[in-house]
Amino acid sequence: MTTPIAQTGSPFSPGSFDAEDGVYAYHFGEAESVLDQRTMWSMVEVVRTARWYDPPVNRLGLGKTFTMAPHHQSALVLKTGMLESLFRETDLLGLDDFSGIALDFLLFGDAFLARVDSVGGKALRYEHLPAAWTRVGANYGEHWYVAPGTMNYEPLFFPAGTVVHLRQPAPLQEIYGMPTYLAALQSGLLNEAATIFRRRYYLNGSHAGYIMYISEAGLSQEDANAVKEQLKRSRGPGNFRNMFLHLPNGKKDGVQILPISEVAAKDEFLGIKEVTRDDILAAHRVPPQLLGIVPKNGTAFGNISDAVRALLLLEIGPIVRRMLNINRKVGAKVFDFIDADEMLAVMSAIVAGTPKAG
Repeated sequence: MTTPIAQTGSPFSPGSFDAEDGVYAYHFGEAESVLDQRTMWSMVEVVRTARWYDPPVNRLGLGKTFTMAPHHQSALVLKTGMLESLFRETDLLGLDDFSGIALDFLLFGDAFLARVDSVGGKALRYEHLPAAWTRVGANYGEHWYVAPGTMNYEPLFFPAGTVVHLRQPAPLQEIYGMPTYLAALQSGLLNEAATIFRRRYYLNGSHAGYIMYISEAGLSQEDANAVKEQLKRSRGPGNFRNMFLHLPNGKKDGVQILPISEVAAKDEFLGIKEVTRDDILAAHRVPPQLLGIVPKNGTAFGNISDAVRALLLLEIGPIVRRMLNINRKVGAKVFDFIDADEMLAVMSAIVAGTPKAG
């Protein structure tokens, strides 16, 4: 909010004054803590409708954040790919359905499997049910599939016992899961906003932010007008065209280019990108060398095999155990995985140039 201040008035006191004789002060409020009850995250709660519970965080919004920043998307794709590498297809679950389940679990904190039965009532297979549109029913065990635009017709109903719910633990409710990267969500959106702003900055030609200072006495008014016209044409499309300026008997510093905003804007952009990138990596807990990040001069990230091993142990392993726990709940072998050490041995052999046969 902006509040005017008269030159003789008290700070942040409202009142009318002549804008030409006064100043404006901009008051944006104080910093807000995550513990403040007025903040957005304090409203992360599950709302019950007539037939189902709404998720605590808008699923459509979370789905759109998948592409908000390259390192965010890359971390999700990397973890999904590693889970696919460990997954072994079973009679009840194929790789295509598993890929959707793994990505949903990482992106939304929830994954749903719909049981497909035979005529005799026996489970034939389990299919991926997109978490973006699946809702936990108000009655225990029931689920609803609310497809996009499902407001004027009946959503798809799944009776109790026909949908398996795999969820990431959430601290404030036990109905839906919560993704583990929410703490870095604002950083990811800032990363995206900085990139969009920078792109617009170049498209509209505003990066030509400088002062052309000419102190040559031989420059006539007609020549000055011609220079001004050429500078006006430097904005927008074609703004990287060169300009020739000839001043006979001119001095060395007769024409100077004084940058205004480009260096500062460039430094600010790079700083935002680096800080937000680090926040995203911290939230996903992924070693930077696995995301294609190039180390700075004089630094190194260490052995990539050790990074893969640490990621498998600390991140992928717990997810695999949570998925295997579904087998116990349904009483059937839905999920199956190869041993992580076996996969590491194969990877090491490939890196060494001696892949194992078979």
